[in-house]
Amino acid sequence: MSVNTATARYEGLGKDGKGHVATKSGALDAPYGFQTRFEDAAGTNPEEQIAAAHASCFTMATSFALAGEGFNDGTLETTCEVTLEKDGDGFKVSKSALSLSAKVPGIDKSQLEEITAGTKANCPISKLLSCEITLEVTLSA
Repeated sequence: MSVNTATARYEGLGKDGKGHVATKSGALDAPYGFQTRFEDAAGTNPEEQIAAAHASCFTMATSFALAGEGFNDGTLETTCEVTLEKDGDGFKVSKSALSLSAKVPGIDKSQLEEITAGTKANCPISKLLSCEITLEVTLSA
């Protein structure tokens, strides 16, 4: 079992408030708030953090699944786009779109798609999310 920690602090309220989020490891230590979420200000936002978590979790799970199938070399790069949309008076995360570009010697696209379908469904962050999760796979020569 693994337990990880992050803290968030918000000073002021609503649009005028300023937030700061940090992880125990120190890998994330950034401002956040209305301006970083909706107005392109410098800093991060929860959806960006979810996208990073989903991309990294899925990519690591795919790496281990490929190794388990006997592949021992390759490069995997995943982009994740998390969609935040209006939901009544609030908002909801409605989609997490994964896009994998893979270079794995000796694999064909159908085998890669079969493996990644499993990792998409079973990586811990996919299991956490209850929104639509899509996957696009590209295999490079």
